[in-house]
Amino acid sequence: MYSVVRENFYDSGKLSRADKEMMEFQSIHAAQPGYRGNSVVDLGGGHMLIVTLWESESTAHAAGEALEPDIQRLLVPLMTKPSHLVGAGHIVVNDVSRA
Repeated sequence: MYSVVRENFYDSGKLSRADKEMMEFQSIHAAQPGYRGNSVVDLGGGHMLIVTLWESESTAHAAGEALEPDIQRLLVPLMTKPSHLVGAGHIVVNDVSRA
């Protein structure tokens, strides 16, 4: 399994009115081949840390390319600055289980 970790900074006001856009993006995101899950941590004030799990590095890269138009259309208008790639790599420990 492979993970991509990003840090996003949203305008809190815009984000509070963007449920439809966020749900649409998550639906498109989750439909990508190789998608294995997403954890979003709200750090407050529109600051989010996103950990996305993929089947492999190649599916993560393919999804990144495929999602770019949707990112530009749905997420970028809500952001106060560009998304920051914290890092990406192979998962060495995963003890998260679904309830």
